[in-house]
Amino acid sequence: MRNIFRNIIPTMLFLTLILVVPQRAVAQEADSTSRYLLMPLVFDNRQVPVASTSASTGSMPSLKVDNSWIDKAQQQWGRVHDARYRLMVDYPELVRYNETLLPKAPKEVVVETDPSATELQVEAQKIDGEKFKPLDRREVKMHNWLHTFVGSLHGTQAYISNNWYQGGENNLNLLADVQWDVNLNQKLHPKWLFNNTLHYRLGIATAKGDSLRSYSINEDDFQFNSQLGYKAIKNWYYSATLIFKTQLLNNYVTNTHDLAASFLSSGELNVGLGMTYDYKDKDGYKMFNLSIAPLSYNLKICRDIIKLDPTKFGIDAGHHTKHSFGSTVEAKFEWKITPSISWKTRLYAFTDYNYVQGDWENTFTFSVSSHLSTQIFTHLRYDKSRPWNKDWRYWQFKEILSFGLTYRFATK
Repeated sequence: MRNIFRNIIPTMLFLTLILVVPQRAVAQEADSTSRYLLMPLVFDNRQVPVASTSASTGSMPSLKVDNSWIDKAQQQWGRVHDARYRLMVDYPELVRYNETLLPKAPKEVVVETDPSATELQVEAQKIDGEKFKPLDRREVKMHNWLHTFVGSLHGTQAYISNNWYQGGENNLNLLADVQWDVNLNQKLHPKWLFNNTLHYRLGIATAKGDSLRSYSINEDDFQFNSQLGYKAIKNWYYSATLIFKTQLLNNYVTNTHDLAASFLSSGELNVGLGMTYDYKDKDGYKMFNLSIAPLSYNLKICRDIIKLDPTKFGIDAGHHTKHSFGSTVEAKFEWKITPSISWKTRLYAFTDYNYVQGDWENTFTFSVSSHLSTQIFTHLRYDKSRPWNKDWRYWQFKEILSFGLTYRFATK
C-alpha cells in the first residue's frame, strides 16, 4: 500500500499542477518546474504550513515595464514549492531524505574493465605526488637600505624660418633631473629614521642673444639632504638634519666674461637638532615629513670673492663665509593623486631672528606612459639677506614646463 501511495500521489499532484498553471505559461518553464516537482522529497528546513497550494503574490514595486513574465514565473514556482512542502506535511512517510543526514559525496574512483573475466574493477583514484609538489619557498631577502632612483631628460625645441611673419629665433632647451634616495628600512628598524637624498637638476638653453656663447645655464642645483631620527612617540622622532646645496658649473652674465655663479659660489650648509614627524599611508599614495629644528646652524659660502660679489649671496663684502644660528623648518609632502598624476612639494625656512630665508618648491608630474611624462616645476624663494630689488623686492621666482623621458628604479 505504501508503494502505491509513493507512485500515485506525486502523479496526481503533478496533474493538478498542470491544470492550475495558466495555459499561457511557456512550455520550457512548465518542463523545468515539473522536473523539480517529481524529484525526491528532501527536508531542508522548517517552514510555516500554508493553507493552500496557491502562491501568494503579495505587493510588488511598480515597474514601468511589462513584467508579466516575472509574475507568471513567481506564481508557477510558488505553486510547486508549496505543493512539495504540503506533501511533506500531509505524508511525512514519503520524505526519504533529510538534508542534515544525507551521506557524504562519493570519492572519485577509477573504473577498469577486464574483458577476459567480464569484470569491472573499481578503485579509489590515487593522487600522483609528483604532479603536486609543494611550492618552492624561497627565502625573501630583506634589505636594510631601500634605494630609489629617478632620472629624467626633458626638453623643448623650436625651429623658425628666417622669413617667419612674426619673427623669432630657433631655440633648444634641455632639463636633466636625477634623484637618488637611500633610506633605512623601517620594517627592520622600526625605532630609527634615516633618510638620505641626493638631487641634481641641470637646465641648458640656447642663447641667441649672447654673442660670446651659444648656450646658457638656466638651472644648476646640487643638493644633499640627510635626516637621522630615533622614535619618541608614534610618528615623532628626535632628529638631526643636514642640508647642503651648491652650483656645480660656471655661469656667466650675458655678453660678458663676468661670472654669475660657480662651484661653492654660492654654497650653503644647514645643520639642525629638533623633532621630526614622519607619516606614510599603507597604500603608498601619500607621504608627509615635517622637521622642526629650534637649534640650527647655517653656513653660507662664496669661494671666489674676486670674480663674484659675495653680497649677492647674503655674505658681507670681503668675506668667504657667513655663520648664523637660529631655527629651521622643513616640510615635504608627496601625493599620488591618480596613477598618472602626482604632486611633490617642499617648504623650507630658516631664520636667525634678524632675517628670514625660505624656499617653496612644487613639482607636478603628468605621466603619459611608464617612460614619458610632462612636468611643471615652480620655485618661489624669499631671502631678506639679498640686495633689495625694486620689482621683486626680496622675492624670487622660477617656473619650468618640460616634456620628455623618465626612468625609475627602486628596491623593496
